[in-house]
Amino acid sequence: MKISNILASLLVASLTLFLASVSEVALAGDHHKQEQQEEVEKGVNNGRMLRDGDFAIELSLFEQGLAPEYRVYATMAEKMLPAAEVDVSIKLTRLGGVVDDINFSNEGNYLRGDMEIYEPHSFVVDLTASYQGKKYHWSYESFEGRTFIQDAMAKSMNIETEIVSSQELQETITVYGQLALPKSAIRHIRARFPGEIISLNVALGDKVSKGQNLMVVESNESLQRYTIKAPLSGVITFQEAGVGEQTGEQTLLTITDNSKLTAELSVFPMEQGKVTVGDKVNMTVAGSDVLYSAKIKDALVSVNNQQAKIFRADIDNASGRLQVGQFIRAKIIVDTYTVPLAVKSAGLQSFRDFTVVFAKVGQEYEVRMLNLGRASGPWREVLSGIKEGTEYVTENSYIIKADIDKSGAAHDH
Repeated sequence: MKISNILASLLVASLTLFLASVSEVALAGDHHKQEQQEEVEKGVNNGRMLRDGDFAIELSLFEQGLAPEYRVYATMAEKMLPAAEVDVSIKLTRLGGVVDDINFSNEGNYLRGDMEIYEPHSFVVDLTASYQGKKYHWSYESFEGRTFIQDAMAKSMNIETEIVSSQELQETITVYGQLALPKSAIRHIRARFPGEIISLNVALGDKVSKGQNLMVVESNESLQRYTIKAPLSGVITFQEAGVGEQTGEQTLLTITDNSKLTAELSVFPMEQGKVTVGDKVNMTVAGSDVLYSAKIKDALVSVNNQQAKIFRADIDNASGRLQVGQFIRAKIIVDTYTVPLAVKSAGLQSFRDFTVVFAKVGQEYEVRMLNLGRASGPWREVLSGIKEGTEYVTENSYIIKADIDKSGAAHDH
């Protein structure tokens, strides 16, 4: 009975914590929803109607074939007023305290704003109008792509951020190839003076060091004994010698040094002109995530049957993990450049017809529509849409998107 009571208590506690978390997320997501749910009166130009008695302003965001701009239509008792008789100014306060001041000029039957309403169209609108000596004022929130999540909740959901800054990016091309032995990695051991093998100190498969005694041979002519030493370090990969045998002029042993292998990389015609000797290359072998770095040392003068030119790079294999004949995948770095702004690709999301990241100001998050340039590894160059020094979401940005989508923050002005 005591165990059952304990289990019941634990279940109740777990449910309580779960409901508390759900409630907290809901409250965070509802921070800006009230304005979105209010009914907004629209005018004949599909703008927002602002009324004070018989005087009314229709504020329209005009986006047809032009950069977005505000246009104002004024009426008194439902009758259109000449634009020249009305003075209007607007102040837009954006997330982070950025303020845009907009003045208007007479365009006949409407007033035209003097600046582009750049994305995101998310701000507090303060509109002041003057007609026949009387002033009118309206203020309202017009948010889109914005949500509020407490820092503690964001931390629990592993939402991570970084700062927008300049980055050094790389242009790479992906190629494939195979590991081979350098020509200098093989030595065939023969007797300088034919004779009888008196002693043999190594066998097939043994590792040897440069200068190590391999065998002693007694010359058939002088009957003098001499020692054959290893000309390089490596492994005995061929043996055709035994104690008491005659050496003749044949190969007795072969030593192979596999401490360094050559990556032979096939580069096809369209990209051959991009690769130069000295370029850095990062490689992996099939079935492994271990990264090997090297530099292009040379290129063969001819192409193979697939018209690919072979560029070669030496790889350190002191560990012995690499094998001759293994297939490799390589990225050759053909250019390195610095861009003023870049963001992590992991933070990118879609919003309406835009690719965005979510800027963080305090405990609020808001879309930033990006014009993107080149891609390089985890980075994307940013041509416009966000300022240097902006904190933005890099990990689990889909949570922010889901919360904004749930709130129904619309493109409405």
